[in-house]
Amino acid sequence: MAALTKTDYNFPGQTGVYRGKTRDCYFINDDIMVMVASDRISAFDVVLPKGIPFKGQVLNQIAAKFLDATTDICPNWKLACPDPQVTIGVKCEGFRVEMIIRGILTGSAWRDYKNGCREICGVKLPEGMRENERFPEPIITPTTKADEGHDLNISKEEIIAQGLVSKEDYEVMEDYTRKLFARGQEIAAKQGLILVDTKYEFGKHNGKVYLIDEVHTPDSSRYFYAEGYEEKFAKGEPQKQLSKEFVRQWLIDHNFMNQPGQVMPEITDEYAESVSERYIELYEGIIGEKFDKSDICDDLSARIEKRVNEWLANR
Repeated sequence: MAALTKTDYNFPGQTGVYRGKTRDCYFINDDIMVMVASDRISAFDVVLPKGIPFKGQVLNQIAAKFLDATTDICPNWKLACPDPQVTIGVKCEGFRVEMIIRGILTGSAWRDYKNGCREICGVKLPEGMRENERFPEPIITPTTKADEGHDLNISKEEIIAQGLVSKEDYEVMEDYTRKLFARGQEIAAKQGLILVDTKYEFGKHNGKVYLIDEVHTPDSSRYFYAEGYEEKFAKGEPQKQLSKEFVRQWLIDHNFMNQPGQVMPEITDEYAESVSERYIELYEGIIGEKFDKSDICDDLSARIEKRVNEWLANR
């Protein structure tokens, strides 16, 4: 199966390009952004050496559906998806923070809590909590947005004091974050899932705060299966979850966490295809629809270029 791991386009009116770990962004006339969701996959802040077929399509289409499902809450950057791996939208000036919201104590928050931490990003946590326990109400734990390396926890007060975001804009982002998370939880519940935690990114366009980037995908969010959650929590057992955690766990099992001296394990075609199948399962679990492979082709890059050019010509 084909996988898109590299792009090098020169679209009409193109003024710049930014290549992230998994997505390539092309700027058109300084007001439009073409975001290509590649099939690259990253874990532990490193891009794995082999692409995962359909991964870009999975993430792009999940994000597009959630962007469309939340337009009544806040404006977002999306204008069109001319190709399964492409979203085109308005160019926004992104804020240098990510809004992380957590409904359940798990992951890095649990590791900190277990080590005695009772305050995360300025939010005080109750005593006596257990792993995978619901918070009395969801908590927002922002991070800085780093171009390289790890993002860092930061409080609302520090964000405002450092001038990363104005007080007025931050309060708008905070309000949108809570409402988007509530909507995501509602949609997840209909699929028998619990939206555990997620991150949102925001930017400004024409003086207004916009939701940007991907939304509620398995790369930016953690889901638990609702069935069995209470029973597993009562017994202190690990929760069955829907996320890309299985890739991280495979790397850990192969002695790789991107530490000095560690060697990336071989990514065979068979393993890449198995990861592809898991991503398709994630799509079908989160969206509740069968994944459509109708756009299979040998030259993904040419297909994308043709469709983007057609959209730009007709806008």
